[in-house]
Amino acid sequence: MTEDEFDAFYATAFPRLTGQLSAFTGDHGEAQDVVQEAFVRAWDRRQHFLSNSAPEAWIRTVAMRLAVSRWRRARRWLELVRRTPPPDSTPGPGPERTALVAALRELPQAQRMAIVLHYLCDLSVEQVASETGAPVGTVKARLSRGRAELAKRLAGDETDGPVDEADGPVRKESRRVR
Repeated sequence: MTEDEFDAFYATAFPRLTGQLSAFTGDHGEAQDVVQEAFVRAWDRRQHFLSNSAPEAWIRTVAMRLAVSRWRRARRWLELVRRTPPPDSTPGPGPERTALVAALRELPQAQRMAIVLHYLCDLSVEQVASETGAPVGTVKARLSRGRAELAKRLAGDETDGPVDEADGPVRKESRRVR
């Protein structure tokens, strides 16, 4: 069978086979899928099909076998799902995890990213630097500052000293002596 003959055969046989398989499977979409798969398999064998050798019967047989295989696979999957019930309940995050996430949200974005990549994703300092595009020294500084800030926030102490109501914590300025 030439390509043109196969195309003409496909155009006439596909709707008929889909209707037949739809009655067999009870699902029009499933019928289209298995008939299409059967035609794909037939395409590779189109040189062996002769006009008088009933290629439609071959495709129908393949499509029906595919439908039965899919049905068996679905039935096995359903039996497996029924045998293994879902867990009673999935526990939510504990208070420590909630506090950590809340404290991480308060960090500057660069420090937060460095902390998460290094400690939660287990990347090395060099890998974090590569991923963020920052120098290794900058990543180390962000990790150090981020750890210090997290320690303060998780300990419940958010200030270093007296608080100015308008500006937040009062910080001591360092002055260089000349």
